[in-house]
Amino acid sequence: MGIRSYRLITSGPGLSFLYRFIRAYSWPFRLTVENEQPWMDYLKSGGSVLLCTWHQQFFSAIRYFRHYREFDPSLMISQSKDGEIIAGIAERSGWRTVRGSSSKDGAKALKEMIRQLRVSRLAGHIVDGPLGPAGIVKAGAIRMAHLTGAAVVPFYTAADRAWYFNSWDKFFLPKPFSKVTLRFGDIMKFERVKDDESFERQRRHLEDAMRQFLIL
Repeated sequence: MGIRSYRLITSGPGLSFLYRFIRAYSWPFRLTVENEQPWMDYLKSGGSVLLCTWHQQFFSAIRYFRHYREFDPSLMISQSKDGEIIAGIAERSGWRTVRGSSSKDGAKALKEMIRQLRVSRLAGHIVDGPLGPAGIVKAGAIRMAHLTGAAVVPFYTAADRAWYFNSWDKFFLPKPFSKVTLRFGDIMKFERVKDDESFERQRRHLEDAMRQFLIL
């Protein structure tokens, strides 16, 4: 992407157009949402929820996730050029963005995510972003769960017809009018632990649970 094109897309009008385009593109999806009610009930009864997914699968959820804007949720997004675009789309969907990743300003971003999650009680997290490796859950999700007491709820998307990109994560884009499924997993609680071995067991437990829905 050239500098001129990047500046055009990341300008206010450019991002607004892209956001409207994504919503229009997603409109014909034949969307089915599964197992949403348990974690919504948990949230509305005073619990905190951290929604987790793979980088490969987030696009299919963009339109539907606007439904959660009333909760003022937060989402960590990298400081890359691609991240700038994604952040603009997320903010127009009603999500607060925290800029940072495991490769840049990660500690500062994680601290801010924890602060916001404690306040709003709802946040989203891409467990293997922004650069992978695919299928490896990084430590941030478990740390946020420990420090906020939030329940982790994995979610997955799938489409009966899609294009798959030649990228590190095999990112997929559902084809127009395809059948798209957004499925939430069961609520997972991770008690705070003090030793590295126990922490790693929890991280692997989440990873093993989520990998069965990853397409590699």
